[in-house]
Amino acid sequence: MNFRDEYLWVEKYRPQTVNDCILPDRLKAVFQEYVNAKNVPNLMLTGTAGVGKTTVSRVLAKSLNCETGITSQPCGVCAACQDIDAGRFVDYTELDAASNRGVEEVQQLLEQAVYKPVEGRFKVFMIDEVHMLTNTAFNAMLKTLEEPPEYLKFVLATTDPQKVPVTVLSRCLQFNLRPMAPETIAQHLVHVLQAEGIAHDAQALQLLSHAARG
Repeated sequence: MNFRDEYLWVEKYRPQTVNDCILPDRLKAVFQEYVNAKNVPNLMLTGTAGVGKTTVSRVLAKSLNCETGITSQPCGVCAACQDIDAGRFVDYTELDAASNRGVEEVQQLLEQAVYKPVEGRFKVFMIDEVHMLTNTAFNAMLKTLEEPPEYLKFVLATTDPQKVPVTVLSRCLQFNLRPMAPETIAQHLVHVLQAEGIAHDAQALQLLSHAARG
């Protein structure tokens, strides 16, 4: 399996709705409540690498822009859902703050906020590793974060929330995504392998599940 095949395989099994995500039921219920009420606040997603922060962000973008309507169960097959999954939806932007941490990069992103969505109902700005932003960059985004246009939603993700200023944390609803238990990972691997018709060894899956570290 080459890198492209591996990437496509991973994307194939990326959760399409919040129900598909392996999250505590309480978090799913809160997410669904805000989406169904059409009153989604800015989100702060925290947790170690690989727990699903980017996935939840994309699910939110699809929930708000699905062509079937605003729903916690986006269809996954309309043009908007497919474009968000493929990374080509013009109203969904992911910014990696680890390599774009300065005020100039944040100001360029915020310049897009003054324009209404081009294709969807909402713009969604996802800033990953947000704790890496400089203090000046944080200050530049505070005003927009506090009073965003009605068509703009922020999703901030971080592996180190203690480094995020309190002024930013206080303007977001925080979800702490915890690593999965090895048993949960093993069950999910069995599901995927069975769906692909691939034989597997239970002991090998147990080793892989523990090595994954959640």
